[in-house]
Parts: sequence; structure tokens; C-alpha cells
Amino acid sequence: MPAIILLAAGSSSRLGEPKQLVPFRGQTLLRRAAETAVAAAAGAPVVVVTGALHQQLLPELAGLPVHSVRCAQWERGMGASLKTGLQQLGQLISSPTDVIILLCDQPFVTPELLLQLETTHQQTDQPIVACTYADTRGVPVFFAAAMMPALLALPDGSGAGYLLKQHAAQVMEVSFPAGVLDVDTPEQVAALRALE
Repeated sequence: MPAIILLAAGSSSRLGEPKQLVPFRGQTLLRRAAETAVAAAAGAPVVVVTGALHQQLLPELAGLPVHSVRCAQWERGMGASLKTGLQQLGQLISSPTDVIILLCDQPFVTPELLLQLETTHQQTDQPIVACTYADTRGVPVFFAAAMMPALLALPDGSGAGYLLKQHAAQVMEVSFPAGVLDVDTPEQVAALRALE
């Protein structure tokens, strides 16, 4: 199974409260995403990148076999956080590896979905496998080890979507309709809680 990087570095400025700590079905979104990542990784490394709220988030990772790292430049954007996660991963394993990028604010990601990303890569040999929802290609997204130089060269302010556009012809897709529900605004939190 690929390594997994879970990005949880933001300050949730639009939401007004830490999205990582929003409760859903008895767990915070961060704990839910971390447990999903651990289940899918099946022993492969899981790196959780924090930033604005490092100390507040650590208790949510207690007891899980994950490696947490704080991105000191988290304010620069998702690219900075992603590169911090990749650098941490490089300290854990000696050679480039396939990796899945995951966010903590998509509560309906399952281990099965993450496994489907890897399976699709194996079946098609395409180096990128992205989830699709609402006419968007996005996260969670699989990158083969060959994409590591491109990931490490990401601008700090750009996320995985930047590479999905740059390498559009090399992207396979996995349908994930529930991916459209993320948690960036109070209205989205209210919609999420209505699903409990």
C-alpha cells in the first residue's frame, strides 16, 4: 500500500473554529481521517502534517501509528504543508514511494476508497489517480513514486490540484460523489451535523 499524507495544517479562518476538531458521528474530523488513513495504509507510513494548531491536534492522534510533523510555513499554503509531509516521509523510508494525499475535512473518505485509488493505478499504470466529484478532480489523490520530483517542486501556495491540471493526460479518475461535502464554512458544518 502507498504511504499516506494527511494534511491538517490550516487555521480554518473561514470557519471560525478548528475544522480538524469538528465532531462528526462521535469523532473529530481529524481522528476520523487519521483512523481511515491507518486502516488503508495497512502498515505503510502515515504522516499527519499539522501547522496552526499543532498542540491542540496532537491529542486526537494519540494511540495511532502515525508520524506527526508541524509545517512551520503552513500559512504559505497547501504546497508548503505537502512538501513538509514528503520530507518527513523521506526520513522514514529510504527510496521514493507511491503516496496518497488526504485532507481531514472530507468525512466520507473510507479505507476502501483509498484502496481503490491504488488498484486503479495498478490496473492502468497511470501515475496519478484522482477522485472526482461535482465536475472536479481532487483529493484524495494517488501519486506514483515517479511523480515525487513534481510534488517536491510544487509552489507553496498550490495544492495537488495544480499537478492534476499540469499532468491532466496522466490522470485516471475514481468517482467519489460524497467528496463534494467538505467543511470550510459554518453552513457546511451545519449540513454535516444534519447527516449525523
